[in-house]
Amino acid sequence: MAQFFRETGAVAQRILTELWRRRRSLVFWSLFPVLLLVLNGLILAERAQLETAEAFLQAAPPTLVGAALFFSCLGGSVATVVSEREQQTLKRLFLSPLSGASYFLGIFVAHCAIGLGQTVLVWAIAVSLGASFTGSPLLSLVIILLSIAAYVGVGFLLGTQFARRTEDINALIAAFGVPLLILGGAFLPASLFPETLLNLAAYNPIYHMVMALTGIAAEGEDFGAIASHFWFLAIFAVVMTGTGWLAYRRMLQVERQL
Repeated sequence: MAQFFRETGAVAQRILTELWRRRRSLVFWSLFPVLLLVLNGLILAERAQLETAEAFLQAAPPTLVGAALFFSCLGGSVATVVSEREQQTLKRLFLSPLSGASYFLGIFVAHCAIGLGQTVLVWAIAVSLGASFTGSPLLSLVIILLSIAAYVGVGFLLGTQFARRTEDINALIAAFGVPLLILGGAFLPASLFPETLLNLAAYNPIYHMVMALTGIAAEGEDFGAIASHFWFLAIFAVVMTGTGWLAYRRMLQVERQL
């Protein structure tokens, strides 16, 4: 067990070290949620006639789970898997004692660290502008971690089954992600959706991420008020993590035969 955790930590550390060396990616992943938060906050303040503090309080949850974590954790995990295949890193791993489970969990831990870093950044800026998050910090953290797990699981599924080259990543993210982001309320509040879109949004995990975190962090609701959103997200995260693991195992079998 100790060996397993050491291997997991080593994989996570390698990914984070490479990110630190490529400062440009780190800057962009920090700049993106900040700019999106500012835009969403200013739009809400103007169009919904809200005070600046209230506008940024309402803008922070969808900015974080609906957009920032989507691109860093889903897009990042897809990019990691594809680049590892292109660079033949996986074939080198077959010659080492590193287990497949350690590698899978290491990528998850690395993207958890990235996602939590973005969380601190978004929350800090919102608080500095007067936002006051009154809900349960623990429940908010659980929702964020479930969102990260869901995104990484989907990222493994897309990266192992549908992307073969780095050029495929942008097409995948655009085709699968952008419509889901809009329908999930990441850019437009779900309260503006017509009835038909609201019915469709009920099947969108991003919508449940946004509604769950907004209800807890921004509106101070209790668990009962967001229970349906929470359990949808929890089940989706478990299913996607399991599906991502199976897709990863299948990819390893294919890579060994090449």
